[in-house]
Amino acid sequence: MLAITLALVLMLPAAAQAVEPDEVLDNPKLEQRAREISKGLRCVVCQNESIDESNADLAKDLRILVRQRLKAGDTNEEVVDYVVARYGEFVLLEPRFAPHTYLLWLAPALLLLFGIMLAYKLFRGRAARVEASAPKPLSEAERQRLNNLLAEGSDDSTGAR
Repeated sequence: MLAITLALVLMLPAAAQAVEPDEVLDNPKLEQRAREISKGLRCVVCQNESIDESNADLAKDLRILVRQRLKAGDTNEEVVDYVVARYGEFVLLEPRFAPHTYLLWLAPALLLLFGIMLAYKLFRGRAARVEASAPKPLSEAERQRLNNLLAEGSDDSTGAR
């Protein structure tokens, strides 16, 4: 267990330092902007890592592209739009809230609402079935007849002993 923990701790810096020294911009503000943008862009090779974390060649190319666009004077939004235009919206780790992604964003809430409605309907149906299967109270005539039968039955049982 200790060996696994040690191996994971030693691998952490390597994963966090995917940006190579030759990629780092001289201007610290531009570099910070580049890092922010890179953390929101998906590595299309790794798919579950940002290009900031990935060691893939394509991720490196994208990091360089982001830095070139920033040096050219683009805003963060313009850089992201440029990359999306070239690679599609899949490159965004967090998709935009737009008409073509409404289902993606709203599906969890819709599924939760559907589940709550289904559970309510099932429990309400079960309660109705339990209520329907419960015996109805005896009418006055039925109660009188039952009392008469019980009275006759007790007379017969005492006499038979």
